[in-house]
Amino acid sequence: MIAYVDSSVLLRVALAQPNALPEWRWIDRGVASALIATESLRTLDRLRVRARLPDEEIARRRSTILALVETLELVEIDEFVLDRAAQPMPTELGTLDAIHLASALLWRDAMGVNPLVATHDAALAVAAQAHGFAVIGSDAAHGSVRENARRPSAAGGTERRLQTARRRRSRAEI
Repeated sequence: MIAYVDSSVLLRVALAQPNALPEWRWIDRGVASALIATESLRTLDRLRVRARLPDEEIARRRSTILALVETLELVEIDEFVLDRAAQPMPTELGTLDAIHLASALLWRDAMGVNPLVATHDAALAVAAQAHGFAVIGSDAAHGSVRENARRPSAAGGTERRLQTARRRRSRAEI
């Protein structure tokens, strides 16, 4: 399964929360915005302060987050992603979610593959569905899982402009 993963999914997996994405283990190719590391580590830092977690636990959780990020193919945040995120969206969407959606859209166009969108964020799920993505992980998804569909590349130069970092470690190694 190919899935675009947002930070809400990665954090629930990394923090071993009981409501983590059950389909996580079936993701063969995970794609995410480079934003995922910053978003996840900022959330962990807020958790450190609010829950007063010991340094050892924070270090362990931080290491897990970074190891999971290394398994993902990252879409760099460049002028094309930011320009797409600034365009009107079919639903109300915050800035970070717009960057995630723009990253997924540009990756889909460049690769010719329609990934599932894995998110626990209801607003992102609705916006992704409005753009033709199947969504897993959100109540808004209503179980809309379908196999990844091949799509023709929409823009000839998109693949050259879209910068991604390949996975360095597999999820099985973590």
